[in-house]
Amino acid sequence: MRLNQNILLLGKKVVLVPYTPEHVPRYHEWMKSEELRRLTASEPLTLEQEYVMQHSWQEDADKCTFIVLDAEKWQAQPGTSEESCMVGDVNLFLTDLGDPSLGEIEVMIAEPSCRGQGLGTEAVLMMMSYGVTKLGLTKFEAKIGQGNEPSIRMFRKLHFEQVAVSSVFQEVTLRLAMSEPERQWLLEQTSHVEEKPYRAGASEPR
Repeated sequence: MRLNQNILLLGKKVVLVPYTPEHVPRYHEWMKSEELRRLTASEPLTLEQEYVMQHSWQEDADKCTFIVLDAEKWQAQPGTSEESCMVGDVNLFLTDLGDPSLGEIEVMIAEPSCRGQGLGTEAVLMMMSYGVTKLGLTKFEAKIGQGNEPSIRMFRKLHFEQVAVSSVFQEVTLRLAMSEPERQWLLEQTSHVEEKPYRAGASEPR
């Protein structure tokens, strides 16, 4: 999505940056994992195909993608490459043509050593806040594999409720409608987040 290609979001545990060609090699290495492909329902791609995918996601108006960086590592080593600080990604898909206020959200913490530390939770909260304040979203949906208990628990803690189970796709659908109290709660949870201009390749704290 072009809207977010010049934006950096700085949180406590994570930094969200646009998905650029710089990030593709590390992302491609992650997606060689059968476990990650299963959890994200992804097909294996060649490196060349991954670059094409990155470009299309940057241009498509219905996909908003941020790469998730480890904030501590990113800030502790000025000048370090973003690729070395990558831990995952977070996405919003605006694919319901009948309801432009609905966004499907997904998060992947690809680095095993970075799981269970709240990075995914903060990344989702930051992305939801971005969706509400910048994209005008009022509803969020998450489709998660039935066996992915940690992810299901995380979304339930973020007030999502299960609305459907698909035995065919082996996934559950959770949804959250942003009532005014929910909106205020979300904005409070992300009040610490700073929005900064992003310059690709400039990895130093700004």
